[in-house]
Amino acid sequence: MKIAIIGLGLIGGSLAKAVKVNTDDTVYGFDIDSSVTQRAIAEGAVDFAADTESFAQCDLFVIALYPGAAAEFFLDNVRHFKSGAVAVDCAGVKAKICEQLESAAKQHGVHFIGGHPMAGIECSGYENSFAELFKNANMILCPYEGEDRLEFVKEYFLRLGFSGISVTSPQEHDKVIAYTSQLAHIVSSAYAKSKFAKKHTGFSAGSYRDLTRVAKLNEDMWAELFMENRSNLLGEIDNLIARLKEYHSALSGYDSDRLKLLLLEGKKIISN
Repeated sequence: MKIAIIGLGLIGGSLAKAVKVNTDDTVYGFDIDSSVTQRAIAEGAVDFAADTESFAQCDLFVIALYPGAAAEFFLDNVRHFKSGAVAVDCAGVKAKICEQLESAAKQHGVHFIGGHPMAGIECSGYENSFAELFKNANMILCPYEGEDRLEFVKEYFLRLGFSGISVTSPQEHDKVIAYTSQLAHIVSSAYAKSKFAKKHTGFSAGSYRDLTRVAKLNEDMWAELFMENRSNLLGEIDNLIARLKEYHSALSGYDSDRLKLLLLEGKKIISN
């Protein structure tokens, strides 16, 4: 099978390497920085540079770009895709991109399935990519109603090392991801701004590392993701502020019993 991977950053580069390790498929790769594409070819992660001519030969497209760039690439190039090909994006928000691309995909006989690999590290770029990034990770898929290539896509990503596949609607994806991923990055970034952050050495351990790890984010990508999902994310921020006020109230009121109850409630939720 021939697969095109568009965008050879951390996710796209790791996918290319996972394909080469786990399958016999031919990989066509493209990155806006041509030196990255050439490096991927030299290292054997990619077989050939992708172009509009090769698009007509590829059975599967994985678009590992920021949401806006992913939609733009698809709309600009879908007319060159092989009829019956499958395209999966990897953007961290799904409702807008799935809505944007449905008509064009159907018009050109292409199967588009929204995707979100739940894997990553705090470093970005091809130079940090590795084939095992997706080991034991989950892949979220958001197909259009009646999509008959879903099983093919599920099986393919499992071959690349993913341990599970979740299938949901684009709208539900964005609601849940606002809490499980986006809010965590907001909290980490805000937490890291304390005046004591530069004095943590010798005073910090695992809890500090856990809370600050994802503050080392790619601000361009995450700002785009946050803005595209701002309604859901604002709701989660408001809910968190309300919960923090409960802890603040218990502390300011010297209410030890209330504080213990609040801590117990959180403990029970995360333990179940």
